[in-house]
Amino acid sequence: MSIDFILPDIGEGIVECELVEWLVKEGDIIVEDQPIADVMTDKALVQIPAMHSGVIEKLFYKQGEIAKVHAPLFSMKVEGSMQVESSMVADDTGDQAEDKAASNDAPVATSEVKPVVSSESSVEPAQEAVKGKAVASPAVRRVARELDVNISEVTGSGKKGRVYKDDVVAFDQGGVLVPTAQVSPTRVEPIRGIKAVMAKAMANSVSTIPHFTYCEEIDMTELIKLRLELKEVYAKQDIKLTMMPFFMKAMSLALKEFPLINSQVNDDCTELTYFNDHNIGMAVDSKVGLLVPNVKQVQNKSILDLAADIARLTNDARSGRVQSTDLKGGTITISNIGAIGGTVATPIINKPEAAIVALGKLQTLPRFNDKGEVEARSIMQVSWSGDHRIIDGGSIARFCNLWKSFLEKPSNMIVHMS
Repeated sequence: MSIDFILPDIGEGIVECELVEWLVKEGDIIVEDQPIADVMTDKALVQIPAMHSGVIEKLFYKQGEIAKVHAPLFSMKVEGSMQVESSMVADDTGDQAEDKAASNDAPVATSEVKPVVSSESSVEPAQEAVKGKAVASPAVRRVARELDVNISEVTGSGKKGRVYKDDVVAFDQGGVLVPTAQVSPTRVEPIRGIKAVMAKAMANSVSTIPHFTYCEEIDMTELIKLRLELKEVYAKQDIKLTMMPFFMKAMSLALKEFPLINSQVNDDCTELTYFNDHNIGMAVDSKVGLLVPNVKQVQNKSILDLAADIARLTNDARSGRVQSTDLKGGTITISNIGAIGGTVATPIINKPEAAIVALGKLQTLPRFNDKGEVEARSIMQVSWSGDHRIIDGGSIARFCNLWKSFLEKPSNMIVHMS
């Protein structure tokens, strides 16, 4: 039985496509899922596979011609009809075919037609069925041409004898790639819980907020020295003093001078809300996904108060037990990605906030001092992302300069603390 293969609707309103290359010719025996042709739409190059096993009877287009969607692309005789016809011929010939076979006076009539392999056959006969026309992608065929390899002579290690690049390379080097057990290269798992919430929030942020990035470097040498001195003192009181309390307190002091950075705009960008409280969030890489708990009212807290809150929130987040109230009401966020690695980033704003900063890793780098002498300094790169609907480059630069001055000169920060 002959059937026409109708060019399917490839999607996105495509009504026609260019026939780039036929991967078969009329008379070829093909198997199900074997690539038949490459067609080019105005979006991408698409490979058309066979829906049935059988023999190609007619190709309706030449290379370079425009094929129409919902019109026949090629016709073929499907595998089932070939089996029926073969059995009918065998019944009609009867003993005559047996006599011819026994006397060897003439070759068997079906010797030039490769047998149709049933679904119970082994992989090896299936490969013989397509011998002469390898099952391979255009990229693999291109590799074969570049290596001057006849791809039809290459034994494929893939499903149904599909030839891969490694098969061609191995053949070119004089060997044959040993087929390995078929292992699925992918797995699918549902996105649930915190990861699902994060995925939706990040997509919503980048699609609705025009982000811009501003980068700066901060000399942390003096602050690191101060923190090391204080760390030993407060460790005896079971207070873990990290760098984060200093980052938050310095940021809060800068926000007093630049309240715009601590504001939020409504969805249709008609109103701007300024917040008196500085609820500074910190991104935590927890076992359940990215969590951003925030320390409430940083403007009213001391460095030691912040250290206690940060330790509690970090432990809760990493164990996945952070309270919902600690995740709500944030006004600005710090991402300490440098604790893992990296120097610069383009952080995504935690909507509806207006800004976020990513802290890079500390690096010991050479810098000139006031006397023109080279010194080893502890340098950190910071990367800001701002909502460009309400924050311009000048605003973020001036705000960052003030924040930077507090971090580079801790004594300046202490003076400004109430």
